[in-house]
Amino acid sequence: MRYASVMVGAALAVLPTLAMALEGPELYPGEKALYEAAAKEGMVVSFDTGPTWANWGTMFKRFKARYAEVEMAYNDLGSGATVVALDKARNRPQADTAYYFGGSAIDAVKKGVLSPFKPVNFDKLPDVYRAPDGEWFIIHQLTVAFLVNTKLVKEVPQSWADLLKPDYKNAVVYLDPRSTGQGQVLTFAANYAAGGDMENVLPGVEYLAKLHKAGNVLRVEGTTPYAKFIKGEIPVWIGYENDGLKAKLQDGMGDDIAVVLPKEATVAAPYAISLVKNGPNPNAGKLWLNFIMTDAGQTTFAEGFVRPSVPGVKLPEDIAKHFPAAPQLRPLDLLKAAARKSDIDSNWAKLVLGK
Repeated sequence: MRYASVMVGAALAVLPTLAMALEGPELYPGEKALYEAAAKEGMVVSFDTGPTWANWGTMFKRFKARYAEVEMAYNDLGSGATVVALDKARNRPQADTAYYFGGSAIDAVKKGVLSPFKPVNFDKLPDVYRAPDGEWFIIHQLTVAFLVNTKLVKEVPQSWADLLKPDYKNAVVYLDPRSTGQGQVLTFAANYAAGGDMENVLPGVEYLAKLHKAGNVLRVEGTTPYAKFIKGEIPVWIGYENDGLKAKLQDGMGDDIAVVLPKEATVAAPYAISLVKNGPNPNAGKLWLNFIMTDAGQTTFAEGFVRPSVPGVKLPEDIAKHFPAAPQLRPLDLLKAAARKSDIDSNWAKLVLGK
């Protein structure tokens, strides 16, 4: 999971426009008219879209190349700080759009700082990936996977059941579900695999307890151990698919890593975006959100190693091959997940730590 602690008043980075006009057919009906309205505003202010995360940098460039008369300004606050910033500026909003982990979107709704908007492809999203009126919607997802160092592991595990085998003694690392979003999400994945559901998370926690009792857990981490994994210190990391693909394709591990979606079940951590209530550039904000949800925008996320949220997006073959079909992938119901957090925390402490 992604975190950042930046002061609410952090400076916005402004990307200048390019001298190009909107060309070719519309990406969706009404695009040119919306662009004309956005061009009169001249800017879109996008909160929490740091350019090195989820391929936002490339998204900015493609947006500007298509909409030359709209400047892009952004910052990188972190999910929780973004909600705080929106709340503090409610009387004079600075942001047009806000991006965050899905749970923070629900917090923002409670604060009353979001405006309903249904972008392109909104109706294609699963119901749990969108607020009914469009105050938030999921734009990409991080999928729980086994990241396996094949230099350290002889047989690559394919299932949650496999991880319980003696072959993986002192091999497995995962994040603490009490203090990390990723730990919470992987517990839901294990829970589905063990026969649980969003109302009963005990089977998932019991599975993790069995993993410990078998002696297969090397350690539980409090922050993402990506650097340790890259250095070859972790045989099997129950983490996110995008970190595995980044390690494989960008950071030099190549064939020394296997990225496995466990066959019984997995869960995706959803990331959301919203139109800010009374933002200074509402048409530019809508233009930006629509672009993100087009096939072009969704493909841009896939190029950054994260799965698009819109079902059926046609990805280029060289990208699609890294995202195999995953019928076992369950979309996470954010409202129910939030309601179960205390159950996971208390049961994990009791069954795993004996507290």
